[in-house]
Amino acid sequence: MRRTLPLSVAFATALGMTGCFRAIGPHSVARDRQLYAASLSDSWKEQTLLNIVKIRYIDPPVFVDVGNIVASYSLVQGVTVGGNIKPNGSVPDATIGGFGTFTNTPTITYTPLTGNKFIRGLATPLPPEAVFSGIQAGLPADVVLFASVASINGLKNQEATLNGIVPADPDFHRVRALAREIQLSGQIGILVKKDANGELVTVFRFQTEKIKPEIQSDIVEMRRLLGLNPEANEFQVVLGAVPKNNTEIAVITRSILSLMETMAAQVEVPTEDLAQSLAFAGFEHDKGDPKVVRLIRIHSGKSSSPGAFVSVKYRNSWFWIDDGDLESKHVFALIMNLFTMVDTGPKESQPVVTIPAR
Repeated sequence: MRRTLPLSVAFATALGMTGCFRAIGPHSVARDRQLYAASLSDSWKEQTLLNIVKIRYIDPPVFVDVGNIVASYSLVQGVTVGGNIKPNGSVPDATIGGFGTFTNTPTITYTPLTGNKFIRGLATPLPPEAVFSGIQAGLPADVVLFASVASINGLKNQEATLNGIVPADPDFHRVRALAREIQLSGQIGILVKKDANGELVTVFRFQTEKIKPEIQSDIVEMRRLLGLNPEANEFQVVLGAVPKNNTEIAVITRSILSLMETMAAQVEVPTEDLAQSLAFAGFEHDKGDPKVVRLIRIHSGKSSSPGAFVSVKYRNSWFWIDDGDLESKHVFALIMNLFTMVDTGPKESQPVVTIPAR
């Protein structure tokens, strides 16, 4: 027993050594799924912000999608034992060891988002049902209208141009403020349904029961500003500049590219870049005008902010959104949500880049 005890202890030690590797199989799902999800989220945010900044510099945006992620693991482990038992009661000599090899070789497929249908999807105005479905789901009505609607019943929203920013009609801002107040009261309903032809239609409905006097006053004012029938409670939302009658709400929605241009105009571009005409005139050109309202704030500097929600480097500057700027984060999240609602059609013979990551 005195001879075998040291060998047993060593053998157990070697087995323990071979188990000092990361868990694979079912135990790896929770860890890897969370890490990949976080990486994809950060990558998508950075790509979106980078393209917004590039538009300010008249640099065409480019999108690359992550198609597939295949994680491949392998684990090889074992134990080696050898020794000699010496006669005449001598202490035996023995050698024992353990070995293990762990490899993780994920394969990630990148697909450039190009093609006629994809570009057309980005440049086509958003369907009204996509915009108002967001309000129906609880997104702030004033933010959604400000970001994604160019006009409503003839009231024009703020627009970004190469020469600066054209202020919105004052009544447009009043309408979106009223919409938010009525939304918070629960006295407004938005229903997206199919008509007799199977087309999606959006119905805007004011509630008629248990209305507080101040909300009733807001509804009356909104009807007046939009030229709606004061006796009707349901109005159909249509895509167009002006309504056919006083029971329609005509909206011209923005496209994803138009929304990105609006946000790009409000990027804080370094003064030297503006002086060299590297970027088109934007918010800086009209920030002294009280009628110009900021939609999003994107900062710039020679180094990234440690408190950034998302940051990217472009040319020789860093651009970022502050993590504490809830309004800007809300608008930035909105454009990412709208991206998922755009029908870009099936992918068309695009190149696929597959990179084994080691």
